[in-house]
Amino acid sequence: MIRRSLVLFGASLLFLTACSDTKAGTASPVTTSSTRANAVPGPGVPKVDTPLDTTRFKRTPCESLAVEEVTTLLGSGATAKEELSAPGGPTCNWQPAGTTQATVGIIFNKVNQAGLTAIYQQQGSTFRLFMPVAPVGGLPAVAYGLKDERATSGRCAIAVGTSDHEMIDVSITQSEANVGNSDPCAAAHEVAEKVVENIKGAQ
Repeated sequence: MIRRSLVLFGASLLFLTACSDTKAGTASPVTTSSTRANAVPGPGVPKVDTPLDTTRFKRTPCESLAVEEVTTLLGSGATAKEELSAPGGPTCNWQPAGTTQATVGIIFNKVNQAGLTAIYQQQGSTFRLFMPVAPVGGLPAVAYGLKDERATSGRCAIAVGTSDHEMIDVSITQSEANVGNSDPCAAAHEVAEKVVENIKGAQ
């Protein structure tokens, strides 16, 4: 069961990788010659057999979760912040009322056209946390991070390949009370499932 105290790291942490931008909070996967559009999917990267059209939600990322779903996750009074021109791509971050650190966030990645290949090629180097997870709505997915902060900070980001060239990122940070008591990656996976379900339902 998804706990109400989930959280997103926010746009600043979703795509922290080898940097193509030195500004704080805007780091993103570098597009190298081996991650360009004509080189995907790369070796070992699962192919997206049925791409998911995310065009509408790139314009309205906060609609990727319904109000009642956000209330279930974060409680009543949670607020949404939409940034269509965020460095990583169109973004929505939800934060609960009160002082808890818990948040949930979605990014429709626009950094490159390499999809999950950009993450797979940085496993073990940029991404010390790299863990393929069960498909999300039939789409390949991987949990990743600059470091493993699941037990220490209750943070996890899951990238879902919506095509061989594109992905969305679902990130949560648990409330202080829940850190260490449940797996934030499992919670992020459940949120990602709901996001993909909502996108499919709108088509």
